[in-house]
Amino acid sequence: QVQLVESGGGLVQAGGSLRLSCAASGRTFSSYAMGWFRQAPGEEREFVARISTRGANTYYPDSVKGRFIVSRDNAKNTAYLQMNSLKAEDTAVYYCAADLNHYSSYVPSLPSEYDYWGQGTQVTVSS
Repeated sequence: QVQLVESGGGLVQAGGSLRLSCAASGRTFSSYAMGWFRQAPGEEREFVARISTRGANTYYPDSVKGRFIVSRDNAKNTAYLQMNSLKAEDTAVYYCAADLNHYSSYVPSLPSEYDYWGQGTQVTVSS
């Protein structure tokens, strides 16, 4: 079992920055990869970032590449999502998720491929 709790969301002006945190408990944090997703009203949940178990590998879709940075601190059982140059279209509820599976080269980007989820934190970007 894995429990995840996000924090750090809020209201920010376009062009600003926010850092989200995801505190994990339960299973050994360094044993699973972490992902971040977001969901805007009326939209499907969208993949935002992924980081491997020890942080060596990160992945982003084109929509956030160069603006968002995912990281993790295994000693603190916490993953982070640094969001820079925020745009109005980044407004959504942001979720962190744990993936207990292991892949050699495949990068899971579908919500169904993740095993545990946090409750989400709202990010609102005003234009």
